[in-house]
Amino acid sequence: MIDPLAEIVSMLQPSLPFSKAASGSGNWRVDGAGDGSPFFAVILEGSARLAINGQPGIALEENDFVLIPAACRFTMSSNAENTDEADDPLRVTRLGDETRHGDPTGMPNMRVLIGRLAFGSPDTTLVFALLPRLLHVRGQARLTALVQMIREEAQGDRPAREIVLERQLQLLLIEALRSDSAGLEAPGLLRGLTDKNLGPSIRQMHENPAKAWTIEELASTAMLSRSVFFDRFQKQTGMAPMEYLLSWRMALAKDMLRRKDGGMKEIARRIGYGSASAFSVAFSRFVGVAPSQYGHPIQRVPKVPTT
Repeated sequence: MIDPLAEIVSMLQPSLPFSKAASGSGNWRVDGAGDGSPFFAVILEGSARLAINGQPGIALEENDFVLIPAACRFTMSSNAENTDEADDPLRVTRLGDETRHGDPTGMPNMRVLIGRLAFGSPDTTLVFALLPRLLHVRGQARLTALVQMIREEAQGDRPAREIVLERQLQLLLIEALRSDSAGLEAPGLLRGLTDKNLGPSIRQMHENPAKAWTIEELASTAMLSRSVFFDRFQKQTGMAPMEYLLSWRMALAKDMLRRKDGGMKEIARRIGYGSASAFSVAFSRFVGVAPSQYGHPIQRVPKVPTT
């Protein structure tokens, strides 16, 4: 049976456009504006505090891993209680291949690896359906080791580097998401998959997206009544069942169109539409552009020089 988690992570096509090693000493603080891109951090040594988008801060310890799908503003700061008020917490110094925050001569009270993620798939619906607003995994040394391997690969120039990086980042996402300490407080796909009743129905949607599913059939696979299934699905995933099915079908269609994997009729058939015209109408309504235009650059009319 198809594994929805592995299928979606693979479709996201993650890459690592930026990573760095940093440390902090004494009283230090980093204020980031962010650009909405996903980023992750793993604490190698010491501790820190992290606040995202103005929310209350969380304490980070050694081997803690955090993944933030869309950080607009963040603050990472020291936990130091007794600090010299003369120190500039925003001071930044380059020490070899490491960025030092705070005191450039003191012993570090934190070391961290930070990376920014990019996704080859522009389907943000998939990203935000899968990832919570903040994923915090505590004390998983294997994630720390994996992040170090990813940074080494990114800094090198070995054959097949991009393929290896993509596979490592896929593994990083899967390991973080399925970790026992990841937490499932926020609604999302992961919470639905771990629900003993909803998990089978979600897997069925992924296994056979072309089937003309009804709420009754999906509720039957979950061994729940129609009304209980609908309410539980929406509560656990944040989406209605048919809304999720439509989102997944359109994600598949976008992927096939990007890869030029089949003609319009074939794509329509594979995601459950009886004709290319019915698929085109549904796709245009959902995505905002016709499937024939999806992924094509906007053609701009060149300006005619004036004399």
